[in-house]
Amino acid sequence: MSDSSAMGYRIERDSMGDRQISDTAYYGIQTLRAIENFPISGLRPLPTYIEAFALIKKATAVANSELDCIPADVGEAIVKAADEVLAGQLHDQFVVDIYQAGAGTSHHMNVNEVLANRALELLGGEKGDYKRVSPNDHVNYGQSTK
Repeated sequence: MSDSSAMGYRIERDSMGDRQISDTAYYGIQTLRAIENFPISGLRPLPTYIEAFALIKKATAVANSELDCIPADVGEAIVKAADEVLAGQLHDQFVVDIYQAGAGTSHHMNVNEVLANRALELLGGEKGDYKRVSPNDHVNYGQSTK
């Protein structure tokens, strides 16, 4: 991540290169690529679908924390982030078209990135600094091949 916050965006990197993400976005680079690659219907997921994913992520954060698979403070922050989503917050951050390609991987990563970035904030960090809370290694721990 690069210090670009004064310009209103952050830089995130993946295997395909660097991308600018708005500082206001809780999603990350994989979600941005899904938005660009799958502009199919313009429809976003319903709140019940978003909340179902938040419940799954909350439960796995609790289990993975109790099993010492992820640090306890990271697990707690993911749970708090999921609770915020369950309370109706951040729903505008779930932006992947409901008719995405694949088996739901893009929506799944959208959820992982939103929860990771909110957890980072709760821990005093900055969005996009995935060393502390990773969408893949912490939020998604053991849940898929992604």
